[in-house]
Amino acid sequence: MTSSPMDTYSPAESSAITPFEQAQQSWAQDQVWARPGLGRRERRWVTLTCVGAADAQKPIADQVDDALRSGDITIDEMLEFVLHFAVYNGWPKASHLEGVIRRAWAVIDREAGGTGAVRKPENDSLGINDWDSRIASGTEEFIDVNLIEAPEPSTPYIHAGILNFVFGHVWQRPGLSRRDRRFITVASVAVCDALTPLHSHTGSALESGDITKSEMDEVVLQLAAYSGFAKAEALHSASEEAWARITS
Repeated sequence: MTSSPMDTYSPAESSAITPFEQAQQSWAQDQVWARPGLGRRERRWVTLTCVGAADAQKPIADQVDDALRSGDITIDEMLEFVLHFAVYNGWPKASHLEGVIRRAWAVIDREAGGTGAVRKPENDSLGINDWDSRIASGTEEFIDVNLIEAPEPSTPYIHAGILNFVFGHVWQRPGLSRRDRRFITVASVAVCDALTPLHSHTGSALESGDITKSEMDEVVLQLAAYSGFAKAEALHSASEEAWARITS
Protein backbone atom coordinates (compact mmCIF):
# COMPACT_ATOMS: atom_id res chain seq x y z
CA MET A 1 0.00 0.00 0.00
CA THR A 2 1.40 3.40 -0.99
CA SER A 3 1.81 5.80 1.90
CA SER A 4 0.26 9.25 1.72
CA PRO A 5 1.93 12.46 2.90
CA MET A 6 -0.24 12.30 6.04
CA ASP A 7 1.14 8.82 6.84
CA THR A 8 4.67 10.23 7.14
CA TYR A 9 3.75 13.58 8.77
CA SER A 10 5.37 14.27 12.10
CA PRO A 11 4.23 17.11 14.39
CA ALA A 12 7.88 18.03 14.89
CA GLU A 13 8.14 18.87 11.19
CA SER A 14 5.60 21.70 11.52
CA SER A 15 8.06 23.74 13.59
CA ALA A 16 11.02 23.12 11.27
CA ILE A 17 12.36 26.15 9.41
CA THR A 18 11.00 26.40 5.87
CA PRO A 19 13.05 27.34 2.78
CA PHE A 20 11.35 30.76 2.84
CA GLU A 21 12.19 31.36 6.50
CA GLN A 22 15.76 30.25 5.94
CA ALA A 23 16.21 32.60 2.97
CA GLN A 24 14.51 35.45 4.82
CA GLN A 25 16.96 35.14 7.70
CA SER A 26 20.19 34.22 5.92
CA TRP A 27 19.75 36.42 2.84
CA ALA A 28 17.35 39.29 3.52
CA GLN A 29 18.30 39.93 7.14
CA ASP A 30 21.90 38.75 7.42
CA GLN A 31 23.10 39.82 3.97
CA VAL A 32 20.94 42.52 2.35
CA TRP A 33 20.21 44.62 5.46
CA ALA A 34 23.81 44.26 6.62
CA ARG A 35 25.36 45.58 3.42
CA PRO A 36 27.33 48.83 3.91
CA GLY A 37 26.33 50.62 0.71
CA LEU A 38 23.12 52.17 2.04
CA GLY A 39 22.09 53.44 5.46
CA ARG A 40 19.50 51.64 7.53
CA ARG A 41 17.17 54.65 7.43
CA GLU A 42 17.16 54.60 3.61
CA ARG A 43 16.59 50.84 3.59
CA ARG A 44 13.62 51.39 5.86
CA TRP A 45 12.03 53.86 3.42
CA VAL A 46 12.37 51.38 0.57
CA THR A 47 11.08 48.48 2.66
CA LEU A 48 8.14 50.37 4.14
CA THR A 49 7.14 51.47 0.64
CA CYS A 50 7.36 47.91 -0.68
CA VAL A 51 5.30 46.26 2.06
CA GLY A 52 2.79 49.13 2.12
CA ALA A 53 2.23 48.96 -1.62
CA ALA A 54 1.87 45.17 -1.45
CA ASP A 55 -0.87 45.31 1.23
CA ALA A 56 1.27 42.85 3.18
CA GLN A 57 -0.47 42.91 6.58
CA LYS A 58 2.08 41.28 8.88
CA PRO A 59 5.16 42.72 7.14
CA ILE A 60 3.61 46.20 7.35
CA ALA A 61 3.04 45.82 11.08
CA ASP A 62 6.51 44.33 11.65
CA GLN A 63 8.38 46.93 9.59
CA VAL A 64 6.48 49.87 11.12
CA ASP A 65 7.15 48.60 14.64
CA ASP A 66 10.84 47.99 13.89
CA ALA A 67 11.32 51.42 12.32
CA LEU A 68 9.71 53.24 15.25
CA ARG A 69 11.30 51.20 18.02
CA SER A 70 14.77 51.51 16.47
CA GLY A 71 14.54 55.30 16.38
CA ASP A 72 15.61 55.25 12.74
CA ILE A 73 12.38 57.08 11.87
CA THR A 74 10.43 59.32 14.25
CA ILE A 75 6.66 59.23 14.55
CA ASP A 76 6.39 62.66 12.88
CA GLU A 77 8.56 61.48 9.98
CA MET A 78 6.55 58.28 9.69
CA LEU A 79 3.28 60.20 9.43
CA GLU A 80 4.81 62.53 6.84
CA PHE A 81 5.89 59.42 4.95
CA VAL A 82 2.24 58.34 4.77
CA LEU A 83 1.31 61.52 2.89
CA HIS A 84 4.12 61.12 0.37
CA PHE A 85 3.32 57.40 0.03
CA ALA A 86 -0.33 58.27 -0.67
CA VAL A 87 0.63 60.43 -3.65
CA TYR A 88 2.47 57.59 -5.39
CA ASN A 89 0.64 54.48 -4.14
CA GLY A 90 -2.91 55.63 -3.51
CA TRP A 91 -5.01 56.87 -0.61
CA PRO A 92 -6.61 53.52 0.40
CA LYS A 93 -3.21 51.88 0.93
CA ALA A 94 -2.00 54.97 2.80
CA SER A 95 -5.10 54.93 5.00
CA HIS A 96 -4.34 51.39 6.13
CA LEU A 97 -0.67 52.22 6.62
CA GLU A 98 -1.47 55.24 8.81
CA GLY A 99 -3.78 53.14 10.95
CA VAL A 100 -1.00 50.61 11.56
CA ILE A 101 1.45 53.39 12.41
CA ARG A 102 -0.87 55.09 14.88
CA ARG A 103 -1.70 51.84 16.65
CA ALA A 104 1.98 50.87 16.86
CA TRP A 105 2.94 54.30 18.18
CA ALA A 106 0.21 54.21 20.83
CA VAL A 107 1.73 51.01 22.25
CA ILE A 108 5.34 52.18 22.00
CA ASP A 109 4.72 55.62 23.50
CA ARG A 110 2.62 54.29 26.37
CA GLU A 111 5.32 51.77 27.20
CA ALA A 112 7.65 54.76 27.55
CA GLY A 113 5.21 56.59 29.83
CA GLY A 114 3.57 58.77 27.19
CA THR A 115 -0.04 59.15 26.17
CA GLY A 116 0.21 57.45 22.78
CA ALA A 117 -1.08 60.58 21.03
CA VAL A 118 0.38 62.12 17.89
CA ARG A 119 0.96 65.83 17.36
CA LYS A 120 -1.77 67.64 15.45
CA PRO A 121 -0.42 69.57 12.40
CA GLU A 122 -0.80 73.34 12.29
CA ASN A 123 -2.73 74.92 9.42
CA ASP A 124 0.32 76.95 8.42
CA SER A 125 1.98 73.68 7.40
CA LEU A 126 -0.40 73.64 4.41
CA GLY A 127 1.77 76.24 2.70
CA ILE A 128 0.81 78.96 0.24
CA ASN A 129 -2.93 79.62 -0.02
CA ASP A 130 -2.75 82.03 -2.96
CA TRP A 131 -3.51 79.83 -5.94
CA ASP A 132 -1.50 81.71 -8.57
CA SER A 133 1.52 81.70 -6.27
CA ARG A 134 0.93 78.03 -5.47
CA ILE A 135 0.92 76.99 -9.13
CA ALA A 136 4.02 79.12 -9.80
CA SER A 137 5.78 77.53 -6.84
CA GLY A 138 4.69 74.05 -7.92
CA THR A 139 6.02 74.69 -11.42
CA GLU A 140 9.42 75.69 -10.03
CA GLU A 141 9.50 72.67 -7.71
CA PHE A 142 8.55 70.32 -10.55
CA ILE A 143 11.49 71.60 -12.61
CA ASP A 144 13.86 71.43 -9.64
CA VAL A 145 12.88 67.87 -8.73
CA ASN A 146 12.45 66.35 -12.18
CA LEU A 147 15.11 68.38 -14.02
CA ILE A 148 12.78 68.87 -17.00
CA GLU A 149 10.30 71.54 -18.03
CA ALA A 150 6.97 71.46 -16.22
CA PRO A 151 3.80 70.58 -18.12
CA GLU A 152 1.21 73.22 -18.86
CA PRO A 153 -1.66 73.23 -16.31
CA SER A 154 -4.14 72.28 -19.02
CA THR A 155 -6.03 69.45 -17.24
CA PRO A 156 -7.33 68.94 -13.69
CA TYR A 157 -4.70 66.22 -13.17
CA ILE A 158 -1.82 68.58 -13.96
CA HIS A 159 -3.34 71.80 -12.62
CA ALA A 160 -4.93 70.67 -9.35
CA GLY A 161 -2.94 67.48 -8.85
CA ILE A 162 0.63 67.74 -10.08
CA LEU A 163 1.43 71.47 -9.92
CA ASN A 164 -0.88 72.49 -7.07
CA PHE A 165 -0.71 69.54 -4.70
CA VAL A 166 2.16 67.17 -5.48
CA PHE A 167 4.83 69.76 -6.28
CA GLY A 168 3.12 72.89 -5.01
CA HIS A 169 2.76 71.33 -1.58
CA VAL A 170 3.87 67.77 -0.81
CA TRP A 171 7.44 67.88 -2.16
CA GLN A 172 7.95 71.21 -0.38
CA ARG A 173 6.78 70.10 3.06
CA PRO A 174 9.55 70.27 5.68
CA GLY A 175 8.74 66.98 7.44
CA LEU A 176 11.12 64.95 5.24
CA SER A 177 14.21 65.88 3.28
CA ARG A 178 14.22 65.78 -0.50
CA ARG A 179 16.65 62.86 -0.25
CA ASP A 180 14.14 60.93 1.90
CA ARG A 181 11.41 61.69 -0.61
CA ARG A 182 13.61 60.45 -3.46
CA PHE A 183 13.97 57.00 -1.89
CA ILE A 184 10.24 56.74 -1.19
CA THR A 185 9.35 57.89 -4.70
CA VAL A 186 11.80 55.67 -6.56
CA ALA A 187 10.61 52.63 -4.63
CA SER A 188 6.98 53.64 -5.22
CA VAL A 189 7.19 53.99 -8.98
CA ALA A 190 9.12 50.71 -9.16
CA VAL A 191 6.57 48.69 -7.19
CA CYS A 192 3.70 50.28 -9.14
CA ASP A 193 5.23 49.28 -12.50
CA ALA A 194 4.84 52.90 -13.63
CA LEU A 195 7.17 52.94 -16.62
CA THR A 196 7.38 56.67 -17.42
CA PRO A 197 7.65 57.81 -13.77
CA LEU A 198 10.12 54.99 -13.14
CA HIS A 199 12.50 56.35 -15.75
CA SER A 200 11.95 60.01 -14.90
CA HIS A 201 12.31 59.70 -11.13
CA THR A 202 15.23 57.27 -11.30
CA GLY A 203 17.02 59.54 -13.75
CA SER A 204 16.40 62.75 -11.79
CA ALA A 205 17.42 61.12 -8.49
CA LEU A 206 20.74 60.11 -10.03
CA GLU A 207 21.32 63.28 -12.06
CA SER A 208 20.64 65.52 -9.05
CA GLY A 209 23.08 63.56 -6.90
CA ASP A 210 20.43 63.05 -4.22
CA ILE A 211 20.99 59.31 -4.69
CA THR A 212 24.39 58.10 -5.88
CA LYS A 213 24.75 55.29 -8.39
CA SER A 214 26.11 52.91 -5.76
CA GLU A 215 23.18 53.77 -3.47
CA MET A 216 20.73 53.19 -6.31
CA ASP A 217 22.27 49.75 -6.85
CA GLU A 218 21.53 48.99 -3.19
CA VAL A 219 17.97 50.29 -3.57
CA VAL A 220 17.51 47.78 -6.40
CA LEU A 221 18.68 44.94 -4.17
CA GLN A 222 16.53 46.06 -1.22
CA LEU A 223 13.54 46.29 -3.53
CA ALA A 224 14.25 42.80 -4.85
CA ALA A 225 14.06 41.43 -1.32
CA TYR A 226 10.67 43.02 -0.57
CA SER A 227 8.94 43.40 -3.95
CA GLY A 228 10.55 40.66 -6.01
CA PHE A 229 13.28 40.37 -8.60
CA ALA A 230 11.02 41.14 -11.57
CA LYS A 231 10.22 44.65 -10.29
CA ALA A 232 13.84 45.10 -9.23
CA GLU A 233 14.97 44.17 -12.75
CA ALA A 234 12.85 47.00 -14.19
CA LEU A 235 14.36 49.45 -11.70
CA HIS A 236 17.85 48.17 -12.46
CA SER A 237 17.33 48.64 -16.19
CA ALA A 238 16.00 52.19 -15.70
CA SER A 239 18.94 53.00 -13.44
CA GLU A 240 21.51 51.67 -15.88
CA GLU A 241 19.94 53.52 -18.81
CA ALA A 242 19.83 56.76 -16.84
CA TRP A 243 23.42 56.42 -15.63
CA ALA A 244 24.68 55.71 -19.14
CA ARG A 245 22.99 58.87 -20.36
CA ILE A 246 24.28 60.99 -17.46
CA THR A 247 27.87 59.83 -17.83
CA SER A 248 28.05 59.78 -21.63
